[in-house]
Amino acid sequence: MSAPRDFWLACGHHLLDRDKSGRLLVTDDFLKAYLARPELMPPPEACAAEQELHRVLLSHPRLPISAAQVDAIADADARENWQMMIAWRDHLVKHGSLEAAYLAIIRRNIAFPQLFIGQLVQLILRNALDDCGDAFILRAAELFFRPQKLMIEGASVLAIDEERGSLTGRHSASPLMALLGLPEATEVDVLKESTAGGYWARSDRFDMALDLAAGGRGMAALGDVIARWLAHLLAVEVKVEPVAELREASWNWYVGLSSDATRIGDAIWHGDDLDDGVRAQLIGLFRLTFRDPAYMIEKVRGEPVYLLLAMTTDGALRLKPQNLITGLPIANAEAVN
Repeated sequence: MSAPRDFWLACGHHLLDRDKSGRLLVTDDFLKAYLARPELMPPPEACAAEQELHRVLLSHPRLPISAAQVDAIADADARENWQMMIAWRDHLVKHGSLEAAYLAIIRRNIAFPQLFIGQLVQLILRNALDDCGDAFILRAAELFFRPQKLMIEGASVLAIDEERGSLTGRHSASPLMALLGLPEATEVDVLKESTAGGYWARSDRFDMALDLAAGGRGMAALGDVIARWLAHLLAVEVKVEPVAELREASWNWYVGLSSDATRIGDAIWHGDDLDDGVRAQLIGLFRLTFRDPAYMIEKVRGEPVYLLLAMTTDGALRLKPQNLITGLPIANAEAVN
């Protein structure tokens, strides 16, 4: 295993501090970085109120801003962007650490743009994986904050960054396409043992495919990411292992890692039959066990929890890591972290 190296530099983790427990603290420099976003950079023709608001916050990024100051902005789109930005800034400052801010969003179902939440997830993972020298785990972690498209290449199920795949003109194929005898995908640059050393230099490009075939490194790495995510955010130690056969599962508690996975889990829970198309959407199953069952609710204490990984009917994979926070049978969940 390689020694830890820097990765995901563009996410801005260098702008943050850490507290004694290792959580990421909001800094003025981090808040100022938002002001450089194109949505908030006033164009030359921007009104005086917008220009002044931007200037003041560059000098004092935590300065309280009244609704009247934002309402004074003439352009409606700019006004909406600033309303959201001030609300986001206030939320981060109120909670102090990015981890606390994220947990509050998930547990209280606070509405913020997915772009902001995805950046938060990436930063938290960058912190949780700071000592990680395994490129497979880092690439698997990308699934938490970047949508993927799946391709079939022989026995492999390749996850390709959705944005990068569209830029290169690559088209996805699902296992359902294979069942139907449709053409397989074209060659892509896949993360392998022989190429893993190059991950760090290109980590911000998100251009390496991850093989999620059953029994492979990709699925095992994703299980490791899930365990680290929960240990970092909730201080709960779990073991997460890929499971080869659905029929091996004792279905007492399950969590869907995507919307489609939740729907499939509900169908299994209710005893519904799954047709070939639905089964093809289910690309992974994990068994999660708590190292200390005392953290679990009494109803299922000591029993395994099953995690389902499923794609959409058009081969997209959009993980919902928040489901791990809200869906596990943790006793007094808000207290454990």
